Amino acid sequence: MQQLINQFNIHVFMKYDHTQRFSFLVNHVAKLHGGHFDRLARERLGLSLAQCRLIGALATHEGAVPLSQAELAQRLELSAMGVAALCDRMETAGWIRRETSPTDRRANWVHPEPRALTAFDEALKISDEVQAHGLRKLSAAERKQLIALLGKAREGLLAWEPAAAEGGKA
Repeated sequence: MQQLINQFNIHVFMKYDHTQRFSFLVNHVAKLHGGHFDRLARERLGLSLAQCRLIGALATHEGAVPLSQAELAQRLELSAMGVAALCDRMETAGWIRRETSPTDRRANWVHPEPRALTAFDEALKISDEVQAHGLRKLSAAERKQLIALLGKAREGLLAWEPAAAEGGKA
């Protein structure tokens, strides 16, 4: 009887063990990576992860017109108020400068200062360092395969429309 109870307990534990689920693992890895990156970027650059992400969005923007705070909020998936506060701190510290859009007085264009772009190069090195530690137990082939598989998972989620896929059920 005790053996049956033990088997039942193992089965129940395995059923509810979330540590081997895709979503848990992906989110936990992202949280760990972000935490390590944030600590190192603050120590070495005086910038947070959020600030590095903002500089990254500015650095990779290729449009003829600079990004507005509203566009930054959209790209960073943050609230407009959150980006405004982030920009306030970064402008005060000399990382960015803002100017009013000549076509819309309500919009502020955001420009990276040269030192921000230099810091972003260093932030990329920090990211590479954190990634190297996270993936050190994987072979080069496994790393390549992991990136490819995560890309496919992302594509699947981007293409999925839950309401349509489930017949409109919530």
